[in-house]
Amino acid sequence: MAQALDVTSIRARVAELLAEYRIPSAAIGVLHGGEITDFAVGVKSIITRDPATSGTIYQCGSVSKTWTALAFMQLVDEGKVALDEPVRTYLPDFRVADPDVSARVTPRHLLNHTHGIEEDYGDPGEDDDVYERMVRNIAGARQVHPLGHTHGYSAALGYAILARVMEVIDGKRWDDIMKDRLFDPMGLTSTSSRREHVHQDRAATGHLVRSLEEGAVLSPLGHLPRSFGPGGNVSTTASDLLTMAYVFLNEGKAPNGTGIVSPGIIREMTESRVPIPDPYMFGPEWALGLIVCDWYGQTVYAHDGSAVSQSARLRILPESNIAVSMLANAGPRDGFYRRVFNEILADLGAATIPDLPEPDPTLALDLSRYEGSYERPGTRYEVVAEDGRLHLRFSLNPMEAQLLDRPEQLDHELLQISETHFLMPSDDPLEDPQTVAIYDFENGAAQYLHTNCRVNPRAREEGGTVPVMAVSTVSDSNGFWDSLKKAYGRLPQGARWTLAVSSTDGTKAVNVIVHDSIDDVRNFLEEHTGAFATTDYFEADAANAVGLPTR
Repeated sequence: MAQALDVTSIRARVAELLAEYRIPSAAIGVLHGGEITDFAVGVKSIITRDPATSGTIYQCGSVSKTWTALAFMQLVDEGKVALDEPVRTYLPDFRVADPDVSARVTPRHLLNHTHGIEEDYGDPGEDDDVYERMVRNIAGARQVHPLGHTHGYSAALGYAILARVMEVIDGKRWDDIMKDRLFDPMGLTSTSSRREHVHQDRAATGHLVRSLEEGAVLSPLGHLPRSFGPGGNVSTTASDLLTMAYVFLNEGKAPNGTGIVSPGIIREMTESRVPIPDPYMFGPEWALGLIVCDWYGQTVYAHDGSAVSQSARLRILPESNIAVSMLANAGPRDGFYRRVFNEILADLGAATIPDLPEPDPTLALDLSRYEGSYERPGTRYEVVAEDGRLHLRFSLNPMEAQLLDRPEQLDHELLQISETHFLMPSDDPLEDPQTVAIYDFENGAAQYLHTNCRVNPRAREEGGTVPVMAVSTVSDSNGFWDSLKKAYGRLPQGARWTLAVSSTDGTKAVNVIVHDSIDDVRNFLEEHTGAFATTDYFEADAANAVGLPTR
């Protein structure tokens, strides 16, 4: 007989944890023995104080990828697309910077995040042709790593390419495909792929938690751009999310008896796997639209999501015939999710989430093998050895740091777990411990740093040395800063964005970017902000700026 869930006790515990983490609300769903139990605790918004309910709709972020993968695999099931055929079979004009990748990348590479194409798709806008534009815009996109060489999470691009393939094959827009292929057949009236379609009186509001003392504050950013749609823009309820999980536990059938995909497709989605360089934070393998976890010998399928101050967690335990979902209007906080889910799973007598590994101080590592810079556009990590200890240093996007009220420069010690894995603890109560992989040694030096599922290759060239100050007279403040946020992710290789400030009235802005030349910075910023400001450019070397002699 299935062990019953003590909902009263779990609700009380969730309320305690919400207060501890300062998260306004969470909706929880448990699929057990074929039946869904769902409830919500907290408020949809700290302003209205309206209570969250089981019908409250949250943005599920990257859990959208599992929805998109399932719909794509319907096309595989119908014989309309093949996982190992080149993308060019369906998109003849598909092209990236590497001709070999252009010709050989497949849907399987996109589904399991091994394509290695940089997310360099510009601003494709918010119109119905957004995914067509994204594919067209990546003609010059470089490789972060060789095709199929390693796993490196693609936040938006990989699944946008899949969406464009779906559009060409089905002759519809991706949003309509999702409704016609999944949401309607499953009977999901609370799930949609466009924020405009969400019942606003049922929608949760996103919040930031910048300090435990301040608590939750409304997020100034309400949603992700439409470019993230297939990879991040599905909104749903905890119960609807479990309806999708039901398909994986029941050989492709929805709770209403509708066949979504065949049993063979479910096996393909769960059994086609690639290793994740960091096996501890999420799981040791990535399947087709799902993370594969190992909980004390039990296989668990999962996906996480974060969508501008809302977060989602889904765990599917086939051996126990259980799935658990959680949606929250702040986060993500890994500690919160682990504590809530472990309470539920323990109550049901199921496997619980393993702790992160403990460091092994007995390991004698040559720290010089890990030292160096690891980067991709918009992100740069420095691994430095000091006094026999390894440190990871990185800079936040200046605008992100300001939004979160965090320092721009962060420094974390890396504690060795193995030759290639490290624990990264934090003394900040808002940060959970993480794990980091530094691996793939060549000529005695690690070639990649993998953290939060993102892969960053060792920098191949020296970073820029010319600090360039851009002083802008802004005509459209919102357009200017929105464009800069998007531009940050497209910084030229080796560039560092060290300052971004605005005058109180928003009419003046100063940005400092360190790169190889003033002309490169001028071209970069004019491309992104020229429509919103008039900008003058100066070499911003501090000594020159104040007339001091240089040495």
